[in-house]
Amino acid sequence: MTFLSPEFGFQGASLPWLLAMGAPSPGAPSAWVQLLPFVLVVGIFYFVILLPMKRRQQKVQAFLAALKVGDRIVTSGGLFGTITRLTDEAIQIQIADKVRVDVSRNAVVGYQGQEPVAPESQS
Repeated sequence: MTFLSPEFGFQGASLPWLLAMGAPSPGAPSAWVQLLPFVLVVGIFYFVILLPMKRRQQKVQAFLAALKVGDRIVTSGGLFGTITRLTDEAIQIQIADKVRVDVSRNAVVGYQGQEPVAPESQS
């Protein structure tokens, strides 16, 4: 039993005609030419969105790795303080006399009096 038998609703068409349906017409562009706009959009997306994002992330990672005790920093929550202790995940900052707060290392956005390392939004 074949799928081309009359029981499956196939009536009177020949196999070469079916194969010709999948072939491109003589005047149609090749598959590579049709794929070119997609490749261009992906390339533009990479250079406009992904590459700057990757560079900014590397800059932030380098900034966070370079923090040391005594640096005067600003957190994303708006706390100004001086680093008193560093760990791999957290930073202890002194925000007033005898007031120390532990914050995530990722909460630090920059040094006091300078622009943030990675601005929140790109305009």
